[in-house]
Amino acid sequence: MSLWGGRFTGGTSSMFKQVNDSLPFDHILAEQDISGSIVWSQALHKAGVLTEQEQSHIEHGLEQILSRVKAGEIDFHQRSEEDIHSFVETELIAAIGELGKKLHTGRSRNDQVATDLRLWCRLHLKKIREDLQQLAHALAHSAHTNIDVIMPGYTHLQRAQPVRYAHWCLAYGEMLLRDMSRIDDTLNRVNHCPLGVGALAGTTFPVDRHDIADALGFSQPCANSLDAVSDRDYVLETLFIASTSMMHMSRMAEDLIFFNSGEAGFIQLGDAVTSGSSLMPQKKNPDALELMRGKCGRVFGHLQSLLVTMKGLPLAYNKDMQEDKEGLFDTMNQWHICLCIAKEVIESMTLNKARCREAAQQGYANATELADYLVAKGIPFRTAHDITGKVVLCALEKGCAIESLSLTELQSHSPEIADDVYDILDLDFLVNKRKILGGTGLSAVENALRVFKDAING
Repeated sequence: MSLWGGRFTGGTSSMFKQVNDSLPFDHILAEQDISGSIVWSQALHKAGVLTEQEQSHIEHGLEQILSRVKAGEIDFHQRSEEDIHSFVETELIAAIGELGKKLHTGRSRNDQVATDLRLWCRLHLKKIREDLQQLAHALAHSAHTNIDVIMPGYTHLQRAQPVRYAHWCLAYGEMLLRDMSRIDDTLNRVNHCPLGVGALAGTTFPVDRHDIADALGFSQPCANSLDAVSDRDYVLETLFIASTSMMHMSRMAEDLIFFNSGEAGFIQLGDAVTSGSSLMPQKKNPDALELMRGKCGRVFGHLQSLLVTMKGLPLAYNKDMQEDKEGLFDTMNQWHICLCIAKEVIESMTLNKARCREAAQQGYANATELADYLVAKGIPFRTAHDITGKVVLCALEKGCAIESLSLTELQSHSPEIADDVYDILDLDFLVNKRKILGGTGLSAVENALRVFKDAING
């Protein structure tokens, strides 16, 4: 059944039908469409359009359709309706007869789909927030369990200064908290109700849009009818948050792929998130992480696609906007999967603590400590930096660590260096020395972990 056939005498081209019909993908909105239709029937009753008996009969018919949808009894790919709205109306008329044709009074597919999509986004953003929360808990647990592990910190993918593994976990934890915050912020804007604004100019029937918004759990109705039916900012925001979050996941994946490599050897990934080689029996490939990294680009593409679609559209609704759904649905699915996989990776991997510590002691990662030591002796930092660079060059030529140089050798570069320098060059000392807020010292990290755990549940 078509919702617009009266004006037309000819049939629809089969090719046009392929590009026009959205039921193959927008059937995902079935529950939202039916929920919105039930509330609309109640609004029509309050406005005097439907009798109490008519409304009750319509609502019962819609609930029967919803029950069948939830039970998976309907194969949407075998249906011929144009979209989910046409499907619901067709089924309702089949179930209760001509009365079903009254449901669409005063309503347009424009405000209907906008309402459905907001309801769907609201539901799935909340689910994604729970995924982010679960991953944050996994990182917090891993940080707590391995708080004694010291590893190299990197800049330019070169060893820079030693940090705690827990500090690394908490860095990604901060990213997750920002992702959760963005979702909370976006939910405030998603939670506005378009239902009742009609095609673009409102409706002549005296429906109470505040009641409609309340009944569907929205905080308020959309204020402007033109904007309400053509606004897809909330979809773009959702895609942006997903893109940012997936970027975070991709960075984490890149770190862990490197940490898992033979060259680093800091971690061992679990069997459940790795695969083997069809040729090389010894291989254990970080495929789950590589797929996370790869799917990031796919999500970026969906954001860019909708931005390009929306940039030239005049008010109000245009059929181009139908392109908002497939990318959104795919994004939310990929985002959910990647967050779940990331949690499995963190929970199943094991740390090679000895190798982490060994690497942290290499690469002259304690050079900054020597410079700071000289500053404490009254030497200007720039001069201390230059002296330390020459000490590093000396150690490189001898093929040893800074702390392996004799006191005489160190003092040849600066007489201010005394035998207390060896204490500050010790790995644990130099890490724990950074105990200010945001530092990687034990006390700072323990406090940060407590704050993080509170924030996850806040």
